[in-house]
Amino acid sequence: MKIGFTYDLKDDYLAMGMSEEDTAEFDKIDTITGIESAIVSLGYECEKIGNIQSLVRRLALGEKWDIVFNISEGQHGIGREAQVPAILEAYNIPYVFSDPLVLSLTLHKGMTKHVIKSHAIPTPEFFVVETPEDIDKVVLEYPLFIKPVAEGTGKGISARSLATNPEELKESCIELLTRFNQSVLVERYLPGKEYTVGIVGKGENARVVGMMEISVKPDEDGSVYGFLNKQNYEEIVMYSPVKSDKREMCKAVALSAWKALGCSDGGRVDLKEDYFGIPNFMEVNPLAGLNPVHSDLPILARMNGINFEELISLILSEAFKRTGLQSESSRIERNFGYEYTDINKLRFP
Repeated sequence: MKIGFTYDLKDDYLAMGMSEEDTAEFDKIDTITGIESAIVSLGYECEKIGNIQSLVRRLALGEKWDIVFNISEGQHGIGREAQVPAILEAYNIPYVFSDPLVLSLTLHKGMTKHVIKSHAIPTPEFFVVETPEDIDKVVLEYPLFIKPVAEGTGKGISARSLATNPEELKESCIELLTRFNQSVLVERYLPGKEYTVGIVGKGENARVVGMMEISVKPDEDGSVYGFLNKQNYEEIVMYSPVKSDKREMCKAVALSAWKALGCSDGGRVDLKEDYFGIPNFMEVNPLAGLNPVHSDLPILARMNGINFEELISLILSEAFKRTGLQSESSRIERNFGYEYTDINKLRFP
């Protein structure tokens, strides 16, 4: 079987003159190499395609793959993460991870939270600011947390994201509206612990593969899991097991959100405790980072006894089942000796 591999290589865009923050969601070469090595170790041919421009050129030449492992983030617009899977669907080529609808929906944090609220999943009250005039329409109780509506990797999140009064709210909103040229999500600040939950599968077959608590040491950027602190996570960010009394709550909220949004194959759900200690949905990442060493999903899987190759095999197995390649899914499960029931019995440290 030949597996294509689509991605955005960070170095390519830095060479074009883009900044570190502009390229924050793109992948470094060690991520690409790590994923490629994991796919090859499973007995498949892995053909690196690269970004969407390269994909289009190669499709025009008549190239084809049995399935494409897609981690391409894209560059422009609210549908940027959906562009590669949409093109692959036009050519009837199956791919790994979520479909264009899910990737467009979940990139917009406000639209995502509307769906979450409609399913009665706990999430903080929010308001989407589209223009400076909208700021006066915010009637949420302070303190508030402000971030761009369609960015990842902590972009636009810093100590200034926390607003305790209308003046701070206005200042932060105007800065982000100008800086990112997109709407701003304003939500009630949650004071409790922060968690991230790793999931593989889709719908009723979705399973949690690990979870961890995230805490940030106080520094000049505040105790916020934002862009600067994520860049320097080894010195500032602490990952620890989720306490036993919170595991089932985190699992229930994360799986409910994953299923409600229709996510596929693998990713993460981020949670934070409210004033009553209840984990609330914050964000979902259906294209979670997959650096073998540094990304949250591999880290939490590793904490639960799942190495990187096993994580990639789990994700591929789910994609094979979803796209009708059942024989390949069965082959992976035989080689690694796990099934859904086994995954469900994993014990979180």
